[in-house]
Amino acid sequence: MGEAVSPKRTMRALLILAALALPASLFAAAPPNPGDTQGRNSLAGQLLIASPSMGDPRFQHTVLVMVRHNRGGAMGVVINRPLGEQPVARLLEALGDKGKGATGTVRIFVGGPVQLELGLVLHSTDYRRPGTLDIGGRLAMTASREIFRDIAANAGPKQSLIAFGYAGWGPGQLEGELAQNAWYTAPLDPQLVFDEDRDKVWERAMQRRTQDL
Repeated sequence: MGEAVSPKRTMRALLILAALALPASLFAAAPPNPGDTQGRNSLAGQLLIASPSMGDPRFQHTVLVMVRHNRGGAMGVVINRPLGEQPVARLLEALGDKGKGATGTVRIFVGGPVQLELGLVLHSTDYRRPGTLDIGGRLAMTASREIFRDIAANAGPKQSLIAFGYAGWGPGQLEGELAQNAWYTAPLDPQLVFDEDRDKVWERAMQRRTQDL
């Protein structure tokens, strides 16, 4: 699932924001409709919920939106690890924009321990740009500088969650963890992604889990 994360490295990554687009190789591995390419066994477009017996402290009581899951591996974004608020202008300045006129703040999340310098946005389906990925028809993900500019200009999606980093699994790794009962699954619910109190997301997701794996 990637390397351990220190608070100092997390803050440095968020402040530097060296890159805000996921690498092209990752997008190549995540098709526009990942759920259709995996068959019935894919978890793409679902929630992944850490079970109470989760042994990895980085993922205890976490809930992830699964973006990709196929024979080549899996990718998910944690939605209940808020890091804090950041002024929109500061994010734009880190991107190299002046940020002049941008007002308000946005909540920043740690999406997982892999590549913390990479920013992405889970958002409602009313917004779309080239490269936007559909997630189960109820959610989308965009990883580009433009979406941050649109958010600053009040032209972004109606609902959004900004995360840095993601959780990744190699071929067969997630399947092995599922076999060890480290995770549960639940249908994707935008309310849990955007609206629910972050302190209650894990509990609410557990109540909606489809089965004990």
